[in-house]
Amino acid sequence: MSILFSLVAALLYAFASWRATQARHRGQSLILSGALLAHAAALSQQVLAGGNLLIGVAESASLLAWLSALMLWVFCLREPLQVLGIAQYPIAAICVLAPTVLRDSGAPIPLADWKIGIHIVFSLLSAGLLTLASIQAVATQILDRMLHRRRNMRLVMRLPPLQTMERLLFQLIFFGFFLLTLTLLSGLLFVHDLFGQHLVHKTFLSFAAWLIFGGLLIGRLRYGWRGRSAIRWVMYGYVTLILAYFGSKLILEQILGRHWT
Repeated sequence: MSILFSLVAALLYAFASWRATQARHRGQSLILSGALLAHAAALSQQVLAGGNLLIGVAESASLLAWLSALMLWVFCLREPLQVLGIAQYPIAAICVLAPTVLRDSGAPIPLADWKIGIHIVFSLLSAGLLTLASIQAVATQILDRMLHRRRNMRLVMRLPPLQTMERLLFQLIFFGFFLLTLTLLSGLLFVHDLFGQHLVHKTFLSFAAWLIFGGLLIGRLRYGWRGRSAIRWVMYGYVTLILAYFGSKLILEQILGRHWT
């Protein structure tokens, strides 16, 4: 049954992305709502098993894509950011199908353990916001180049002003950084042996990403960083964060045959 929900979600994401390319926002919220519901239904069957949470690499990517799409849907209720769906929704369409192809659900995580539950919630929320921030950063860079070259002005007219794009970008980064801080702090509740629990690389890279995003926010507040230099910092931080989770998880589970504990 999860395959059917995944296929429905992928088709609706693709349709929502096409509507975004055509600047047809009427009804897009309804289409995306259907995609999110179908995606959530698929995830509930793929990651929930009794009192445990089963999250492998594919399930993690699907869950993160769902959360990012959900956040974009929420932000679009108050800001004209529908154009970001051109990039976000195809990614979600691919990720929702991933668990049906890669059937490695990883080690079971007991839902009754509230400490791990809090950490997972903060981790997903921070990763979702920073994923959306990275897409926003790319869109901001594209808009900046278009304005300098005076090309594709019809597309430029569909995007929010550059100042609005940058303001929203740093709002996403600020809240994502705050949640990433809570993620690292909540990890202290159950981490007692970094080497024994196979968490050394994940912790190191997560902290490195935290330093990058923190440095960007300090640079923004003290020196007014903006434009291409700020966007580079965003992408460096996001790549580091993705490596912290997916890179270390992929190597640990798929190559070494071990799991975080």
